[in-house]
Amino acid sequence: MGRGSTKNFVEEIEFLKRELNAVVLAHYYQEPGIQDVADYIGDSLGLAREAQGTDADVIVFCGVHFMAETAKILNPEKVVVLPDLEAGCSLSDSCPPGAFGEFVAARPDHTVVSYVNTSAAVKGLSDIICTSSNAERVIRSIPEGTPIIFGPDRHLGRYVAKRTGREMVLWPGSCIVHVQFSEKKIRQLKVRHPNAEVLAHPECEDRILDLADYIGSTTALLDHSRESGVREFIVATEAGIIHQMQKASPDKLFIPAPGDGPGCEACSECPHMRRNTLEKLAACMRDLNPRIEIDEELRLRALAPIKRMLEL
Repeated sequence: MGRGSTKNFVEEIEFLKRELNAVVLAHYYQEPGIQDVADYIGDSLGLAREAQGTDADVIVFCGVHFMAETAKILNPEKVVVLPDLEAGCSLSDSCPPGAFGEFVAARPDHTVVSYVNTSAAVKGLSDIICTSSNAERVIRSIPEGTPIIFGPDRHLGRYVAKRTGREMVLWPGSCIVHVQFSEKKIRQLKVRHPNAEVLAHPECEDRILDLADYIGSTTALLDHSRESGVREFIVATEAGIIHQMQKASPDKLFIPAPGDGPGCEACSECPHMRRNTLEKLAACMRDLNPRIEIDEELRLRALAPIKRMLEL
């Protein structure tokens, strides 16, 4: 896409925002051009709160399918569009509703805590939803002695279990981006950048978290990088967040953590998140399509655990 066409898409998007009374919400993992045209940029918790409180008639969600679905669950009367309907999530895909339903049914006395990175159908099987920002708080809100199922991310679940001291039955899901970071290559980067801090998302494996100087949600990593006196960071999460880190701290160096694969020095881009482009964003606003639609009975089942999270 050339510079001129990028400008044209941005101008069209800004025009359509006004014409449609639309708000563009973007996740930190979107490409920089989308982040720059968004009205709000955030992580899953921030985006859910923003979707809940918006007075826009049209919500344009630049993220993946489950995020736009959450916006529709919270706003059934609004038009919710997603630039690319195929923008899925490996973590959500790792937790099919049928199999998860059987897993839950086999443990009827357990409170079910599901990560927001799930389909509406899985949310509808849950007692409360959490994000990486509030997972600890959600778990601590459950009375001691109550057995807990946590899904679908087993790495986040293991991390939160350590932090809270709570035993949980973990669904064995994971994110394709956060499990591919190379312990060996990060150690090599630390040798070349001895003063750098390693920032890691709790969806990473233990071997990466053990190397981290700071562990937190995407927003927490951004805030830490802004507030820290350190000048260099190795960032073990999806590389889209580095755009905001550099904008907040232009005098600091941010290095994407390398992956394990051959020649994979910067494999930290989510292929699903990157399906959205400025061209697709403009087109979905122009056509108000593809739209997110959810069966009302399912929406109400999924709404209850989301509301419990937001009330915390």
